[in-house]
Amino acid sequence: MKRRVVVTGIGIITAHGVGKEINWVKIKSGVSGIKTITSFDSSKYPGKCGGEAREFSATSIKSVKRTRLDRASHLLIHAVREALSETENEYPAYKDKEVLLSVGTTLGGMLSGEMYHREVIQKGLERARLSLVTDYLAHYQAINVLREFELAGDFTVFSNACASGTNAIGHAFNSVRYGEYDVAVCGGYDTMSEFTFAGFNSLMAVTPTLCRPFDKNRDGLVLGEGAGILILEELEYAIRRNARIVCEIVGYGESSDAYHMTSPDPSGRYASYAIIKALQDAGNPKIDYINAHGTGTKYNDEAESKAITMALGDSTKEIPVSSIKPMVGHILGGAGAVEAIVSIFSIIHKAMPPNINYDCPDPRCNLNIITKAVEEDVKTVLSNSFGFWGSNAAILFREYPWEG
Repeated sequence: MKRRVVVTGIGIITAHGVGKEINWVKIKSGVSGIKTITSFDSSKYPGKCGGEAREFSATSIKSVKRTRLDRASHLLIHAVREALSETENEYPAYKDKEVLLSVGTTLGGMLSGEMYHREVIQKGLERARLSLVTDYLAHYQAINVLREFELAGDFTVFSNACASGTNAIGHAFNSVRYGEYDVAVCGGYDTMSEFTFAGFNSLMAVTPTLCRPFDKNRDGLVLGEGAGILILEELEYAIRRNARIVCEIVGYGESSDAYHMTSPDPSGRYASYAIIKALQDAGNPKIDYINAHGTGTKYNDEAESKAITMALGDSTKEIPVSSIKPMVGHILGGAGAVEAIVSIFSIIHKAMPPNINYDCPDPRCNLNIITKAVEEDVKTVLSNSFGFWGSNAAILFREYPWEG
């Protein structure tokens, strides 16, 4: 039997700052957090800007010496701490409970890996710090979270390109829904890394101008960094402990193109399967808003437009659509998690954020793109994530309590 799953805590860090309030205010207002990269010299690359989380340096750590942890661990731990603090008192949801930790990342502790590689080149293998390798491993940030908050249970790490964060939330949703756990901590994270920045530039995927999803003149994405974390609980468990319920997750779907290493299937067919599965999982509800993957690259936006149209048919033209990536950047493994949180904000605050930098409609992306914040009674939101290797995921959030 499927159990109902609700969200009881949120933690978020992006280029806009640390915490829910600042992020929602700036995202709703259409503020861009994209600036020239400062964490490394980007002048030699065609694209020079990104969404660095400049307001965040490091978080407090009690389990280990904080200087030993990669920036990825700091981002993740801080977002988890914010989310846990919303569960009221001293983390009552987790006392004597087994908790699932499910997170997505594409890079893990890549900054530590870069530093180790640099030391090997400059100092030689014998003198390079092996300690840097530990938190470079993509599963180690999750281990650091378990240690820091003394959580008992299991953990799963998804490294499935840009769908990783949504995959992690979907896995946690299903794990709670089918009775494996009553509580899950889930989401995604990634850092601004020159290794990744150079790679996307070599693919000619980074815009030298502005990220403009679904615009006819779009010419690439812009990278970002950050973390997004949700606390999920089984509904009856949350009610028994008098938790503050933010919203409900009602559907999840995933699929694979099996088409190309980096390019999506241009037909959008297989991406539409993920959306259709999520809709069917939720009982085919009316969708009030779509938080699109919307990278600003030519083929991804066109394929997503086709996928949405295939899945939703004639209703597509009426549903407001926007992407937040021009404001905070593409956070890779953290993108789906941060965008899930913005989807939830849309339900909480009854408003939909704008798709900034959109000036010239593209007939191949025939969606109802909103360029200014729209205030409406948003009840159900679809959030899409599509990544390299044709990794597709879609998730649905709904207002709680639901009186539809």
